[in-house]
Amino acid sequence: MTEPNVRKGMPPVKLPREEFERRYRSQFVDPAFAQLQHQLDAIVGAAWDAYSHSRKSPATRKAGAGFADPDYDLAVDWLAARAAVIEARRRHDDAGAVPRILIINGSARSEHTCPGEMSKSWRMVKLAEPVFVEMGLAVDILDLSRLASEFGKNIRPCKSCVATAMPLCHWPCSCYPNYSLGQTDDWMNEIYPLWVAAHGILIVTPVNWYHVPGGLKAMMDRLVCADGGNPDPTSTHGKKADEAKALELKGWSYPRHLAGRHFGLIVHGDSVGAEGVRRTLSDWLTDMHLISAGRFGELDGYVGYMEQYAMSHRELDKDREFQQEVLNTARALARAVKLARHGRLEDPGAGISDPVPK
Repeated sequence: MTEPNVRKGMPPVKLPREEFERRYRSQFVDPAFAQLQHQLDAIVGAAWDAYSHSRKSPATRKAGAGFADPDYDLAVDWLAARAAVIEARRRHDDAGAVPRILIINGSARSEHTCPGEMSKSWRMVKLAEPVFVEMGLAVDILDLSRLASEFGKNIRPCKSCVATAMPLCHWPCSCYPNYSLGQTDDWMNEIYPLWVAAHGILIVTPVNWYHVPGGLKAMMDRLVCADGGNPDPTSTHGKKADEAKALELKGWSYPRHLAGRHFGLIVHGDSVGAEGVRRTLSDWLTDMHLISAGRFGELDGYVGYMEQYAMSHRELDKDREFQQEVLNTARALARAVKLARHGRLEDPGAGISDPVPK
């Protein structure tokens, strides 16, 4: 019997010009563009040239000192993202600076788009925020609902470079922007520094079909580079898989770029799944070597259990106990950050070697 070809290549995705133009022009169906067809013809032609020649990163410069190959051309977008991460790390490590909390709203719902109503998650974010401020911490808010309501906000999908070899997954991610494919406006280059600068992260999220909302999951996937990612793309000369595999087989160090930060979780549902989602998030963050704020720092529960959706905000108004648990979660995280800052709360696993860092 003939063995099946388990490494048969995947179907090609390169588009003929006609199909490329059809898709590109679909952005301009508004009648307002009708008088601009001549200009659009020229733009489409330029876009086809970039696509057909696969110009992912048209603006580059030499990597320079500090990289494995100083003469390698790196995308200026990636260099800017790296500079922002380095500056964020400097602020994080500044012992004289006010500790920072990053609160993440995981819900996609807001009154600024078709749901027509803010989310309960956002209300919980705003409940928690003053707790941190009153305890002397600085607060940044990452509102992932903007992915659904704001022009030009995207989190592109992870391409799973890490599954080929860990060093192929660059820190910060170098997969985007990809100008030839129109994969631009990627929000992650602004999100990475928020995580790096934070001493504590609080994620507030609903349960969507037994899991987190899509925007939060997309961010989680793209944070894979924070857990063992390669900070030097010249060491793999971009995305050369063979070079990345050789580096990994020599012994990869798995640098934990977010290690030591504390986290808190608030997961709420209306019928099922809250505990499972909370555990999944806790496992994910712990695996990246972040530290739980403890028993009161991780909350899962139900607001308006099995009640009608139309009553959900009213149910939250009535549920004073759940509101108090939200405040307690914020307090627990704030205390953990402040204790750690003063050297009075340490990671119990500090100094223990992990024999299998993957």
